Amino acid sequence: MKNFRDLKVWEKAHQLTLSAYKVSKGFPKEELYGLTNQMRRSAASIPANIAEGCGRGGDPELARFFQKALGSASEFEYHVLLGRDFGLIKSQDYEHLTNCVTEVKKCLRYS
Repeated sequence: MKNFRDLKVWEKAHQLTLSAYKVSKGFPKEELYGLTNQMRRSAASIPANIAEGCGRGGDPELARFFQKALGSASEFEYHVLLGRDFGLIKSQDYEHLTNCVTEVKKCLRYS
């Protein structure tokens, strides 16, 4: 069993989640149960899956949960794109979130 807090990919995913909450805080109230919720849920799912995989028995299980985290990262990436296209996410925030999620996805693929 590994300590998820020791993994750089978990730290990057955790920081991504914090950024996602910060950016989505400014979304309109009518998006609370729509894009706000979807974006936050998919972001939080990334480090949560990494943490769960670390608590399981061995590398095959960890790899399976990394795959789940990778799927959540792709879902998050789409929600960020949607938020940008709706005009809810500023260009600077879009670039930051996109760069962060791309880095997390690279780490998950090669871990």
